[in-house]
Amino acid sequence: MCKECGCDTDNERTYFGKSDEHSHDHPHDHDHEGTSRTITLEKRVLERNDQLADKNRKWLAERQVMAVNLISSPGSGKTTLLEKTLDALKGKLPCAVIAGDQQTDNDARRLSGKGAPVHQIETKSACHLDARRVGFLLPDAVPAGIRLLFIENVGNLVCPAAFDLGENFKIALLSVTEGEDKPEKYPALFSMSPVVLITKTDLIPHLDWDRDACLDMIRRIRPDAKIIELSAKTGEGMDEWIGYLKQLTT
Repeated sequence: MCKECGCDTDNERTYFGKSDEHSHDHPHDHDHEGTSRTITLEKRVLERNDQLADKNRKWLAERQVMAVNLISSPGSGKTTLLEKTLDALKGKLPCAVIAGDQQTDNDARRLSGKGAPVHQIETKSACHLDARRVGFLLPDAVPAGIRLLFIENVGNLVCPAAFDLGENFKIALLSVTEGEDKPEKYPALFSMSPVVLITKTDLIPHLDWDRDACLDMIRRIRPDAKIIELSAKTGEGMDEWIGYLKQLTT
C-alpha cells in the first residue's frame, strides 16, 4: 500500500541515513546489508501530501476553478468519457485536463484538439497522482478563465483514493464490465465519492450484470451518492452528466 511503501515521495525513503530508491508493491520489512530492522514512522506519511493539497485547493479556489478527480480501474472508459465531455462543453464551459498514467502520453494525445488545454503526468513506478505533481503543473495546466478542471487519475481503485490532490471532490467510475460488487470490494473509494458514474451501459445486454445489486451496493457504501448511468459510445445518459457539470460552475 502506498502509504507504507512511500511512493508518495517518488519511491524514495531514508533508512538510518541511507536512501532506498527502489519501488515497493507491498509493505514489508527491509533487509539491507543482511540486517533486518523495524522502523517506527512517527510522522504521518500523508501529512506532506495533505499540506500541498491544501495549497492546491486554495490556488484553485482563488481562481474560481472547480476541480474533480476521476478515479477508476484501467479500461473503465475515463478517457472516452472525457473525449465526449470536452466535445459537448466546447465553447460553453472552459475546461482543462490533467491526465495521469504510469507511462505514455496516449491519453493527452487523444484529448488534444477538443478545445481544452491538456497536460499529461507520467508517474513512472507510482500507482497514483499526488498533490506535489499536480501542484507543480497547475500554473501551466490551468490558464486564466478556466472554470472546470478534470484530473484523470491513474487506473487503480485503491491508492488514488488515499491521496488528496486539492480537488473539490472525487468521482468514481464503475464500468458494467467490472461486475456489480466493486463498491463492496473497494469501499474506500466509493465512500469518498459523492458522485458515481456507471459507464459502458451499452454493453449491459451482453453481460450477466445485476443493476439492482450494483446500485444497492453503492448506496450501502455511500447512501447519498449521486449515480449517473451512461454510455459515452451511444450518448445514453450523457445529457444528465453534462447538465450536472454545468450546474457545478453556476
